[in-house]
Amino acid sequence: MLLHHRGAITGLPAVTSINVRVIIMGCGRVGSALAKTMSKLNHEVVVIDRDETAFRRLGPDFDGRTVTGVGFDRDVLDEAGIAQCDAFAAVSSGDNSNIIAARVARETFDVERVVARIYDAKRAAVFERLGIPTVATVTWTTQRFVAALGETSTTPVWHDPSGELVMAVLEFHESWVGADTARFQELTGARVAFLSRMGQTVLPDPRTVIQDEDVLYAAVLVSNVDHARAVAGAQMPRE
Repeated sequence: MLLHHRGAITGLPAVTSINVRVIIMGCGRVGSALAKTMSKLNHEVVVIDRDETAFRRLGPDFDGRTVTGVGFDRDVLDEAGIAQCDAFAAVSSGDNSNIIAARVARETFDVERVVARIYDAKRAAVFERLGIPTVATVTWTTQRFVAALGETSTTPVWHDPSGELVMAVLEFHESWVGADTARFQELTGARVAFLSRMGQTVLPDPRTVIQDEDVLYAAVLVSNVDHARAVAGAQMPRE
């Protein structure tokens, strides 16, 4: 089954926030942030890194498990519990390591939910076509990995200091594919600030057409967030 990084994952039932087993390869800035977020969501988290000192980034409150070793080594993955793993994130600093680890997790151990951090946009595009979502920034990694687990992330990416405006990822119904951002903004009341498309950031204009794999980052008034999410997540109204 191919995964889509939007919250509405076709054919994939929602996953509760309890007892989901997650393995994260890489305990740098991205991996540690992701591990702490997943742990706070009550997931069982195991972090792999070849440098034992990297685990200091997890802090004293991290209640998951750590394994020292190379993240695509089968013995290391066995120790991390890959056979019982529900989701795997390869987010080390090296594209090659992440690609190998993600493919081993998907193809050797049949982990269905796999996400890889890939810096090279061309490589990322190829990986996307193989059905493995790719991620870039710390915030985006967490947003996308939560979505890949089948959950809906309602946590805004950014808050205006006044408390009146947020930047949020608006998950959209498949019927919005092919619509332009002007139509989306008109009906949701949200302003699409930028979108992520195949590992690249796009600044849309009103005529930019929404594509299937897009992730929409929208500025929304706090008072309108629930309405915007509801409209975006439902069948697009006909004109």
